[in-house]
Amino acid sequence: MVEQYCKQCGKCCEKWGWDQKGIIEDVIPWFINDRKDILRHVSFQFNDGTRVNGTNISSSDFGRIISIDYWIEPNGKYLHNCPFFRRAENGKVYCRIHDMKPAVCQGFAPWAEIWHDYGLNCPACKDISP
Repeated sequence: MVEQYCKQCGKCCEKWGWDQKGIIEDVIPWFINDRKDILRHVSFQFNDGTRVNGTNISSSDFGRIISIDYWIEPNGKYLHNCPFFRRAENGKVYCRIHDMKPAVCQGFAPWAEIWHDYGLNCPACKDISP
């Protein structure tokens, strides 16, 4: 398999950088590091059906979480883009939370076989398209 490198075009983030399901493994470091800037855009549903914004969660709530949603407004409205997406003047896209971005973002590679259809639109994938 040919090694591929992201060209920071932003197409992946624009297409999939919102409406993602979260995992507790992402949330724990955000909680420990008091990353309210991230947690304010996360919604938690508990086993009793209630929902709470990430800034209102405590460690004692972790065992009650049944679902985690990225990315939302603090009022609970779902966003249609990633709140941490930033396009620089040079045209490249940067993640404002790169050091703590969620696993779904860290592991995304459009050149992977599972994303082959999408990879056809990715500038980093042009040399591997059929």
